Amino acid sequence: MAVKYYTDDCSYRLPEKRRTAAWLKEVAAAEGYTLGDVNYIFCSAARLLEMNKAFLGHDYFTDIITFDYSDRKGSGVVSGDIFIDVETVADNARLYGATKIEEMRRVVVHGVLHLCGQKDKTPRANAQMHRKEDKYLKFWNL
Repeated sequence: MAVKYYTDDCSYRLPEKRRTAAWLKEVAAAEGYTLGDVNYIFCSAARLLEMNKAFLGHDYFTDIITFDYSDRKGSGVVSGDIFIDVETVADNARLYGATKIEEMRRVVVHGVLHLCGQKDKTPRANAQMHRKEDKYLKFWNL
């Protein structure tokens, strides 16, 4: 069981990878799950747009796409591939007044929350997702 980091069509390097993996294990545990194999793939806006069209039928940019391979009902282990568009994350950081790394951490934990079953498609679910992101970002600063 491991958190791994890759790049696809970009050269982004996430700082503090080991600390990030330990933090994400804490997040999953706090949500009642065990973190399994989770792959973060950092990519360009063009690459994620291509994936959004191909796999989800969406013709727009997004900061993250999560492919969930979890067994939440059986073993309680969450696993998946999480693709993050580093360009859109940087744009969103400027838009929301956050630093690039703060926004990246928000998106990174967002992916794990999806693996833990948190949705964000309705206004209520989206508000709950943001509350959880804020809660777990505080864990990072402890």
